[in-house]
Amino acid sequence: MGNIKYKNDLTFDERVMMSIVRAAENFKRTHSAVFKRYGLSFPQYNILRVLESSEMGQNKISTVGKIMLVPGANMTGLAKRLEQKNFIDRKPDPNDERVTLLVITKKGQKTLKLIEDKKNEAIDIILADLAPTEKEQFLETIKKIIKATGPFQKAKQDDAL
Repeated sequence: MGNIKYKNDLTFDERVMMSIVRAAENFKRTHSAVFKRYGLSFPQYNILRVLESSEMGQNKISTVGKIMLVPGANMTGLAKRLEQKNFIDRKPDPNDERVTLLVITKKGQKTLKLIEDKKNEAIDIILADLAPTEKEQFLETIKKIIKATGPFQKAKQDDAL
């Protein structure tokens, strides 16, 4: 098989956006390897983090889904798998039986503590070459990009209705 020629015809702006996507994918891949050692996927870990940060370690499944930008059907599957592994409990909301609450268990809390050092170590390595001011500037830039892409996400949701 001969060499396949490829001409990168992306604009500068497209290269900027693709670099952000590539960095995010690399981050996700690196962290997924850490979480996998503890029986968690990236989204499952994020659910535990949301619950850990929620009042009394619990929140509505719909609220967790909105925070994570995960559709309801996907949240149900993720929650079921977390419950099967005893990382969370699912229970009806006492104020509305139709609503499901997710509650982090002791095992879930303990697992997050075990993951924390490895996760922080990976982040430190990734950001090692950036000065604090560069990180602050980068965060502000990314926030602007997220805000600018917001209307596109809303349009996509509206199209689905």
